Amino acid sequence: MPTAGKLTVVILEAKNLKKMDVGGLSDPYVKISLMQNGKRLKKKKTTIKKNTLNPYYNESFSFEVPFEQIQKVTLIITVLDYDKVGNNDPIGRIIVGCGASGTELRHWSDMLASPRRPIAQWHTLTPIEEIEK
Repeated sequence: MPTAGKLTVVILEAKNLKKMDVGGLSDPYVKISLMQNGKRLKKKKTTIKKNTLNPYYNESFSFEVPFEQIQKVTLIITVLDYDKVGNNDPIGRIIVGCGASGTELRHWSDMLASPRRPIAQWHTLTPIEEIEK
């Protein structure tokens, strides 16, 4: 919503996530980081969905982004497996925004070209192991 200076992100669902827990399931949640010039401006998280590889969220998050800044921001969307003990394990992530490429960049361009209209898009997570190489 350019006039309000708001960027709304809706995390709908995930399918066929990687098994992270001993029982062959995961407790996934999604973390969204709003980035600009390599700095994290804001972060938000979905609820944790227990024991599933196909979580359904339908959760909406709004970020205040002045219209003149929208071309300069990037969203890092990471799916993590919640663990009661120890660290939460990242399952995979995507980058949408000015620093993206391929489908993620096209999604961002479509969104910028059609303000006030939701643009839904499936994305394939990049496994964390590939990112760390």
